[in-house]
Amino acid sequence: MLRWHGLARGRGCSYDLRMRLIAHGGGLAGTNCFLVIDDETRTCVLFDAPDHTVGPILDFIAKESLELIGLWFTHGHFDHVADHKVVRDRFPAARHLIHALDEPKLRKPGSAMFRLPFEIPPGKADGLIADGEVLLIGQIRVEAMHTPGHSPGHVCFYLRDEKVLIGGDLIIGGAIGRTDLPDADEVAMEASLRRVMTLDDETQLMPGHGEITTIGEERRTNPFVRRLHR
Repeated sequence: MLRWHGLARGRGCSYDLRMRLIAHGGGLAGTNCFLVIDDETRTCVLFDAPDHTVGPILDFIAKESLELIGLWFTHGHFDHVADHKVVRDRFPAARHLIHALDEPKLRKPGSAMFRLPFEIPPGKADGLIADGEVLLIGQIRVEAMHTPGHSPGHVCFYLRDEKVLIGGDLIIGGAIGRTDLPDADEVAMEASLRRVMTLDDETQLMPGHGEITTIGEERRTNPFVRRLHR
């Protein structure tokens, strides 16, 4: 079932239906994807494409006659890119964006850790995301933050005016993304955590797995984050 999430548009304003966010999760690893909609322009972007998961969101986009302008990946691990071809087949005009350091994972998707019970076809990026780049979903500004550690090309997407961070597998409700993977980096992960934890406590964090949380909640309760401040 698709989950609607209410968001405030702009600092200190009341809830505004010009922007909507839909969360949906599933697949082998219970991975989240998020659809951000600018209702003024009727455009939207899907963040990540977990296996066997994006169908209901794509159905919703078609039913609402929205324009899907992009599939933007937080990183290239199999559970975040697996349904890329499903999106490409139904919405060929949507641009697939990923950081250059994780683009090889999209071209040759799969898992280095274990054998998958399904095949993921090779993907192709339409563009590469750079740190600090500002992307647009209609009138919604999205800032790309390169946050390596879990994966070399991991990216968080920061909607500053809405105080929302689409965080991938950087922070996962009380935990952090794995750093025991072949190309993970504990030192880079610590630097990325420190960078993200400079955001306001009220910033809503949309993680790659688990429930929606806030930066403030993670600052108070996440042992991996708390350890940075000792």
